[in-house]
Amino acid sequence: MVSIAVGLCVIGAAKEAQGTLAATNSVSDAVTAPTDPVLNLLLEKGMITEDEAAKTQAQADALRTNMAAQYAAENSKWRVDKDIKDMEIFGDLRLRYESRREIDPSGGRINDDRFRYALRFGLRGDVIDDFYYGFRLETSSNPRSSWVTMGTSASGTPYSGPYGKSTSGIDIGQIYLGYDPLSWLDLTVGKMPNPLYSSSMVWSPSINPEGLAEHLKYTVGEMDFFANLAQFLYQDENPDNATKGLGLGVLGSGQDANNIIQVAWQAGFNYRIMTNLSVKAAATLYKYYGMKGSTAFQGIAPYFGDTYVGEGAYTGTNKATPYPVNGFSGYGNNNVTTGSPGNQSLGYPNNQVGLNDLTVLEIPFEMNWRFRNVDTRIFGDFAYNLEGADRARAAAKGYAAYLKYESGLNGGSPVSVHAFRPQTHDVEAYQFGLAVGSKGAIGLVNGSVSKKHAWEARAYWQHIEQYSLDPNLLDLDYMAGAENLEGIYTAVAYGFNDNFIATFRYGYASRINHLLGTGGTGTDIPQINPINYYQLFQVDLTYKF
Repeated sequence: MVSIAVGLCVIGAAKEAQGTLAATNSVSDAVTAPTDPVLNLLLEKGMITEDEAAKTQAQADALRTNMAAQYAAENSKWRVDKDIKDMEIFGDLRLRYESRREIDPSGGRINDDRFRYALRFGLRGDVIDDFYYGFRLETSSNPRSSWVTMGTSASGTPYSGPYGKSTSGIDIGQIYLGYDPLSWLDLTVGKMPNPLYSSSMVWSPSINPEGLAEHLKYTVGEMDFFANLAQFLYQDENPDNATKGLGLGVLGSGQDANNIIQVAWQAGFNYRIMTNLSVKAAATLYKYYGMKGSTAFQGIAPYFGDTYVGEGAYTGTNKATPYPVNGFSGYGNNNVTTGSPGNQSLGYPNNQVGLNDLTVLEIPFEMNWRFRNVDTRIFGDFAYNLEGADRARAAAKGYAAYLKYESGLNGGSPVSVHAFRPQTHDVEAYQFGLAVGSKGAIGLVNGSVSKKHAWEARAYWQHIEQYSLDPNLLDLDYMAGAENLEGIYTAVAYGFNDNFIATFRYGYASRINHLLGTGGTGTDIPQINPINYYQLFQVDLTYKF
């Protein structure tokens, strides 16, 4: 008898849901229907008990809800492919006040105070058959920063007023597909979140590398072993080859180039010693392939294949010399043929981007423990360029060629700056720090977590020598994306609720080796090299969703 009642209720529910939805186009009307009259009749006749009636009524209500939801989905204006299992909207909106100051060896300085904003908005989720996807839009085309400075946009030609939009574009920051068919295997292709366990010392947190990545994981008891393999397309040299007379190369001499590939091999572990204590560490080896240096007939911007020099443009205090200011980087120099064919750089008289003689071993690590409701993390990173001595020799040779070239340009008058001996010991980088926060709040400073009334404080010491790391990957905030600097970084963050975070940051750095410049292509204050002292202060308000 109960089965008959359920069947009658199902038929009634279907008709009721369809009729009500058709009349009102509202899901809520279908799911708030009154108690079924069939059940009332059976209950009055004594054919079912009250418990049976209540159970059947609950089943009928569930059917009404499911039918209404199905009807709404089938008739919705929004169409989602049936193969998409789930979809998550994620990202953040950030506002910032920032003050930077750089001081050169002669006491000259540049102060930069500004208000900035950034937006990151994306979708990610899973699809059928163990595939997943991700897509994110970002402000700013700079791969090492999504920040845009307020009040800097031009307003067209002729000039039409302030508050322009020319610097407020939206770019694709991430677009990738993944496949995880097994518990121990995960494959990713596209422009992806950094798949490597690393730190801000080696990689700017804003970089999303492009290419392939393979993740492997194996668990033994409380120990997780992992391996990450990556093949990144660092630079697409287009076209790879071109014959003479087609407008490429010096005087149409043609082009012969390779795509530049960055390869990384990483292996590590995460050991849960106790419930409230764990240790994580890894070793990573980076290598670059495909670089070709400039010749008298060919130079390919931005000249990754040429010799990294890292020095500024200073040629002496004599005002007759080409660059008399001790600290001027030479930024804005478009004469890329200075020095020698293998010493070119886009916008600088000395190469700041070269990838020659870079085989970097990196060892990041951390130890996490929780005491009552306080989380603590000791973290660090160490990197060593296995070819650093050769990189130093090549830089010294390139700088000597630059000084010789500038002497010739000056009509033979002396350039008072002397070349230096190769600084073959400047091949290391390290970071060591401490983070303390409320329960579950480690990462609040970086915006990776958000939690109501959560707090975190962290500080670290960082030391990056001139020939130790890839200068094109360095963080543009702390230490301005430059090498040959060391100093301290501090930050405090507080979560007002599960979405809003306030963060205060301060950093101070100074030059390590005073014989050398501070190599790199920091885009915020590119006019100074060497940087003798650097200071940074930031206040952020973040809405994370």
